Amino acid sequence: MTTSISPTESTQYYFSRAARQLGIGNYLERVLCTPRREVKVECIVEMDNGTLSVFTGYRVQHDNSRGPMKGGLRYHPEVDPDEVNSLAALMTYKTAVVNLPYGGAKGGIACDPHKLSHTELQKLTRAFVDEIHDVIGQHQDIPAPDMGTNAQTMAWIVDQYSKYHGWTPAVVTGKPLELGGSAGREAATGRGLAIAAEAVLKDHGCDFTKMRFAVQGFGNVGSWAAKFIHDRGGKVVAVSDVTGAIYNKDGIDIELLRTYAQLQGSIAGFGGAEVMDPKELLICDCDVIVPAALGNVLTGDIAGHVRAKFVMEGANGPTTPDADEAMLKRGITIVPDIFANAGGVIVSYFEWVQNVQQFRWTEERVNTELESVVLQAYKELKNLAKGNNCDLRTGAFQLAISRIARATALRGREHENFCLVAGPK
Repeated sequence: MTTSISPTESTQYYFSRAARQLGIGNYLERVLCTPRREVKVECIVEMDNGTLSVFTGYRVQHDNSRGPMKGGLRYHPEVDPDEVNSLAALMTYKTAVVNLPYGGAKGGIACDPHKLSHTELQKLTRAFVDEIHDVIGQHQDIPAPDMGTNAQTMAWIVDQYSKYHGWTPAVVTGKPLELGGSAGREAATGRGLAIAAEAVLKDHGCDFTKMRFAVQGFGNVGSWAAKFIHDRGGKVVAVSDVTGAIYNKDGIDIELLRTYAQLQGSIAGFGGAEVMDPKELLICDCDVIVPAALGNVLTGDIAGHVRAKFVMEGANGPTTPDADEAMLKRGITIVPDIFANAGGVIVSYFEWVQNVQQFRWTEERVNTELESVVLQAYKELKNLAKGNNCDLRTGAFQLAISRIARATALRGREHENFCLVAGPK
């Protein structure tokens, strides 16, 4: 297994490993892996200096057997068809693992949002919606924020979409509260990860308040995850962002760090910890590592040096297959992304429900329902993994495959052998 494996190959590897253990056969495996639609568009934007620029955008709609497709929209220079395909598939499996009535999709535009003005970003977003508005919708495909996008981006999308289809707030989630967004949405992924971490550690007989965490990435997911870990009594000893990394063996004051990062724009220069080499964060002296930045950061090259006993995957696809196998052989428990970071899509579902019902929930209700869904999903996941004698990632994929295959069979879409897939209903 090579560490240079592509995102799609990595996702396919995990899927196939689980599918083989289920014994579903090559035909069914191929059908469930193939996206239903791949869209590529060119967005022409007039820049602030009067010149025209062309940006390539993508939307991959992977599966809708269990409901409308759901997935984020990212703005990043490295967005390409392979990455978007992989992330769309992961969304299909993620929504199935936590048993939401959704399928999976993903989108993106190859651009550097930091080099675009507010006006240029708005023009680009609206141009993208002009090209894809007929293939998204509240009962078809529902985008959400991802890397490089935010609530403001979603506001532009819902406004532009509504010019074609009338006011339809449920076409996207992660919107500002004033336009139908949900309380608790911004913090949801980090909150869900902390809830999952506490449940997993308790199962392994660990005292959460004595565990030391290292969080790679201090953006939306990492900063909120660190906050809720800290609030629950965990000790965050290391944090990194694009500017560097810091370490404090006695624990970092996360509330102070969050305030500092919001004011300064990064963690660089924070006085409550020592500077450390960012390359050391994933192998530093701690009990739990939380990769919450980019994919493919836990590779085979460093898997043998990881000192933590638990990995909570806050990012999508942070662990390469060779690293996964190496860490499993060393007895490290890996809580996979398709469960660990599902808090965001869970509360996106709650936002969608509120939009469709035109009824707003309190933040307390959102957080209570989120915890309920995460804990129920973990209960089903750990029981399946134990029953099938497999690791949590393989169990999560098996849980997802079983649910997707059953839904496809019940809809009468494909081969009758779908009905033979074993697993939870």
